[in-house]
Amino acid sequence: MRRYLFVDDNLEFAENLVEIAGDHGCDCEMAASGAEGIRKVARTRFDAIVTDMRMPGMGGAVLVREIRRVDPGLPAVVLTAHAGDAALEAARSEGLLAVLGKPAPIDRLLTLLGAARRDGLVAVLEDDPALLDNLTEALRTRGFAAVTAGSVLDTDRLAPVRPFAALADLRLPGGPDGEAIRRLGVKFPGIPFVTVTAFPAAAPAGSRAIFGKPFDTAALLDVVERIHAERMTSP
Repeated sequence: MRRYLFVDDNLEFAENLVEIAGDHGCDCEMAASGAEGIRKVARTRFDAIVTDMRMPGMGGAVLVREIRRVDPGLPAVVLTAHAGDAALEAARSEGLLAVLGKPAPIDRLLTLLGAARRDGLVAVLEDDPALLDNLTEALRTRGFAAVTAGSVLDTDRLAPVRPFAALADLRLPGGPDGEAIRRLGVKFPGIPFVTVTAFPAAAPAGSRAIFGKPFDTAALLDVVERIHAERMTSP
């Protein structure tokens, strides 16, 4: 049975989500504040957390960051009625599974939660916004969350999260070919990376796989699945 935590200062809203998820066979708890949510995460292993973005005291962005210190592998979904909230970018930098509007689209939320994978964060380095969106959405369908960078400098600015793998374009603005991959390897030593490039012959040594653009998305996701399975079965 999967176990979820819902964090929202609107208890009526949280209770409604808990009841719906419970009707689908899930074991759910709720917290009325970020601080209470952190205490519950510290003592219980959840499969995912769903938090409101705007709450008194500790908002959703700060909550996700603090939870990363307690349980780095916990998938997080943020709900918000304010799509333009500046704090959303801070939350996304922590590697969210999704950001959904309020009122929550129940079917979409339950599908995301059912697929969510612990320790399922992927770093995606890509400067084409459309391709980046497609990759992150494709990952999401398999239960993987993403942190993203569109340049060499963005790679340096990635938050102190724990991705288990990276999908990396060979050529990103701000440095020579492969520089973003090199810096990512320094930031996350030993991280397996898959190179996605229009120049496959120039891909760096050490790539777990190389996909020339355009590529087969399903095959790319299969490689990510294998890397994740290896991590989950390693001592």
